[in-house]
Amino acid sequence: MRTRLRQRRLMVVGTALLTALTATASLPSAAADRHDRPHGGGLSATIRYTEYGIPHILAKDYANLGFGTGWAQAADQVCTLADGFLTVRGERSRWFGPDAAPDGSLSSAAKNLSSDLYFRGVRDTHTVEKLLATPAPAGPSRDVKDAMRGWAAGYNAWLKQNRITDPACKGADWVKPVTTLDVAARGFAISVLGGQGRGIDGITAAQPPTAGAEGKAAPSKSELADAARALFSQDDSDMGSNAVAFSGETTANGRGLLLGNPHYPWQGGRRFWQSQQTIPGELDVMGGSLLGTTGISIGHNAHVAWSHTVATGVTLNLHQLTLAPSDPTAYVVDGKRERMTKRTVTVPVRGGADVTRTQWWTRYGPVVTSLGAQLPLPWTATTAYALGDPNALNMRASDTALGFSKARSTDDVLRALRRTQGIPWVNTIAADSKGHSLFTQSQVLPRITDDLAARCSTPLGKVTYPASGVAVLDGSRGDCALGRDKDAVQPGIFGPSRMPVLKDAPYAENSNDSAWLANADRPLTGYERVFGTVGTQRSMRTRGAVEDVAAMAGRGGLTVADLQKQQFADRVPAGDLAAADTAKACAALPGGSATGSDGRAVDVTQACTVLAGWDRTMSTGSRGALLFDRFWRKLTATVAADKLWKVPFSAADPVRTPNTLDTRQPGFATALADAVAELRGAGIALDAKLGDAQFVVRGGERIPVHGGTESLGVWNKVEPTWDAKGGGYTEVVHGSSYIQAVGWDGGRCPVARTLLTYSQSSNPDSPHYSDQTHLFSGKKWVTERFCEQDILRSPALKVVRVRG
Repeated sequence: MRTRLRQRRLMVVGTALLTALTATASLPSAAADRHDRPHGGGLSATIRYTEYGIPHILAKDYANLGFGTGWAQAADQVCTLADGFLTVRGERSRWFGPDAAPDGSLSSAAKNLSSDLYFRGVRDTHTVEKLLATPAPAGPSRDVKDAMRGWAAGYNAWLKQNRITDPACKGADWVKPVTTLDVAARGFAISVLGGQGRGIDGITAAQPPTAGAEGKAAPSKSELADAARALFSQDDSDMGSNAVAFSGETTANGRGLLLGNPHYPWQGGRRFWQSQQTIPGELDVMGGSLLGTTGISIGHNAHVAWSHTVATGVTLNLHQLTLAPSDPTAYVVDGKRERMTKRTVTVPVRGGADVTRTQWWTRYGPVVTSLGAQLPLPWTATTAYALGDPNALNMRASDTALGFSKARSTDDVLRALRRTQGIPWVNTIAADSKGHSLFTQSQVLPRITDDLAARCSTPLGKVTYPASGVAVLDGSRGDCALGRDKDAVQPGIFGPSRMPVLKDAPYAENSNDSAWLANADRPLTGYERVFGTVGTQRSMRTRGAVEDVAAMAGRGGLTVADLQKQQFADRVPAGDLAAADTAKACAALPGGSATGSDGRAVDVTQACTVLAGWDRTMSTGSRGALLFDRFWRKLTATVAADKLWKVPFSAADPVRTPNTLDTRQPGFATALADAVAELRGAGIALDAKLGDAQFVVRGGERIPVHGGTESLGVWNKVEPTWDAKGGGYTEVVHGSSYIQAVGWDGGRCPVARTLLTYSQSSNPDSPHYSDQTHLFSGKKWVTERFCEQDILRSPALKVVRVRG
């Protein structure tokens, strides 16, 4: 009886599907220009929506798949996407004014004007068109270019067919059709995020010194080294991640397992968006895509699953220029004078005259006068700095993602990386159904060998390179050029044979530290400093992660359920190391009192009891978690890292050192007093549940949020915004985003549980604005519908056929 009912239900659903495919009205033709006019007639796709608004996009080829993807992304994220297209066109100042700040998703530009000056320069010089015209494998493949063309057409079709309800851009004149070039330019911006995108303010502000002008005194070399180290640290980055792959020797059935936990912004254009993409007989893949991209960034197919973590590789370098006498716009290489290339860029500005500025470019890249506010690089009468970014020649990331999507094993993943060499700033961690695991830091990096740095570093570079991996090379010497590896697809980058790789380890894990401890029992060494460090102190999050996954591998018998448990355990490694000592030292304070930074005495007696009883997690029901969080932030901000612990770091024991909190440091009692006073001043009880004071508001409703900040070392990282008047942490800036726990059980369908923490749509009028956020709050998951029969069984099944 049960079998007959199931068959009958499938027949009914299948009939409904067929009817929907044949009866749904076609959409009007999308606006197109010479860059994205569909060939051979209109494009079309079938989109099957299941629970939580997840689209399963079915198409006959890559152009049509791109069409369905662009349509479905627009349906969920039209305002965010449109805002990003303004950025890559250099039109933000025209619509929003020159002094407003972009959302930071496509560059580090502080203001719209500097963003526009850079991206208008990219557009004026046809940079992206040249990359599109580069033959594969150095340039994008035909399949990827077809997908870009289709994506633009699909986005435009949605705009023509639908009324925008999102208040962020409802009725806005700046929401316009896009071209293939716009889609490609967005991919270019993502590729150069760690290079030219990091230096936009310094590139667009760079002007030659005027006669008699006195510049500011340059910081010392040690100050610049510290600034470079801080600039490239992951501690305060708005992008990070954890991922672990387990090999078959640790699992219950001998097949691989993968847990991916990227930490990305919760708002703006660097959000993930979830979908399934299917071309029958060619492609079937599911996962998260960065908005505006055509393929799956992190995901799985029937055979292999992969995730990424932001890598420690430094994706830029500097060449220090020796300027020609009496002409600061010319420089000398091997005794010969070369003129800089002058680029004049004009930007339209709302309510004012157009702004015209000049940029200066060299054989090494653009002249730059700063990398962030902390790292000035002054242009003087004798010296200037040029920024090298090999990813400015890289439009291969989509081909790498496509290679992953079609892979049948971790070896195929590695082959895709070696063939396309398109990953700009992340590591790759993968597992497959045969039981293999993989970690590799295969990314596009400037070919800075330690030998080249030793031969060619300027005095500044001799300090910055060891400290941060930022090379500053002598630009006056031709023999200090980056050169080329034989197996590299473009000059000036490392070839695949130079990349750190770990295959088939019981576990392979990364939490944004270098490749060294991907597996603590099989450390990776022998790579150049530009990739990252060896034998140095690991972050609290790395230490906690390695402890956890090594213990899991040691226990064995792992299943997808174990991955889910790890993701939301919310264990606080810093609490395990320091909470007991903190409570003990608190109880020993004379009179139960500590002096705050304002000089006032604070009664901390209750805090001692609360910290002693804390469960050492950042779960929403945890009492004492918020108190320890606020204390720990204040302590680590005032006590130097090398003074925090009694037992220092040891490379021989990198996971367990440093340890033993030094409560004798003067900042200890001050941080405790300030934390207690802060919570009381905000009207928050010292023993308040974390979820009562760490939440997001969606549709007027508070949704409790678990997880913790970077310095606490919580796997489930969230970086919330503190608002004492608002009741605590009232919004998450970035943290856990598209999460996937994937395994195999020998059947045709992978076993996958996923979660998009901030939900599919940023439109508050959408039913999928906060539905998965509620799941995240309750530590619940989405049971994925990958196979056809599972899609058709969805009680939420909705079929839409879209055409252009």
